[in-house]
Amino acid sequence: MTVTADQIAAYLRADPQFFETHAALLAELYLPSPHGNGTISLAERQQLAQRDKIRILEAKLSELIQFGEENDIISERVHRLSLGLLAARSLDAITQLVVHNLREDFRVPHAAIRLWARLQQAGEGAGEEFASASEELILWTQNLNTPHCGRLPPLDLAIGTAVAPLQSCALIPLRGETAFGLLVLASEEPRRFYPEMGTLYLKRIGELVSVALLRHLS
Repeated sequence: MTVTADQIAAYLRADPQFFETHAALLAELYLPSPHGNGTISLAERQQLAQRDKIRILEAKLSELIQFGEENDIISERVHRLSLGLLAARSLDAITQLVVHNLREDFRVPHAAIRLWARLQQAGEGAGEEFASASEELILWTQNLNTPHCGRLPPLDLAIGTAVAPLQSCALIPLRGETAFGLLVLASEEPRRFYPEMGTLYLKRIGELVSVALLRHLS
C-alpha cells in the first residue's frame, strides 16, 4: 500500500510530538534552499522561514510607526487650526487664518474659500471669497457628501494664479443645513491629492471651518 503525501501530512499534524521522539530525523531531512544554493536541513529551513516572517513583521511595524508619526503631526496641525478658529473674532480673520494655515502649516501651495451665503452683518465686509459663484458650482457642492480629491473638475473655482497648471485638488464642502461654500486646496503636483487618499482630516477641517464661518453667515 502506497502512503500519500497528504496522509503523511495528516499523520504529522495528528502527532505534534513526532519530531520530539525522533529528533535525530530532523538532522537527516534536507530540503532545497529557498535561495537556490543546494540543500539545507529542515531545521535551517524553519529558521529561514522564521527570519522571513520576522522581517515582514518588522517592515509592517515600521510602516505602522511611520503612519502613527504622520498622524500625530497632522493632528497637531489640525489642533493649531482649531485654536486659531476659536480665537478669530471676525469673518475676515477666519478666512485669512484658514488660507494662511493651509499654505504655511499644511504646505498646500494654493488654498481658497468660496462662499455664497449671506453675511449676518453687512458691515463685516465681503472679500474675494464672496466672488460670484455659478449655479453649476453651487449645485456640484450641494451634491458633494465627502471631500473630492483628484483632478480639478471643470468648474470656476477662482483659486488664483499659479506658475504651472494645477494638476490635483481637494475640494471640501462647507456645510450648515446645506452647503454654503467650498474650501479649495490645489497643487501643481499630480499626486498631491488623489482619489484613493484618506479624507478623515480633510473632512474634520471642513467641519471646523464650517462651524467657525456659520457664526457670521445667515
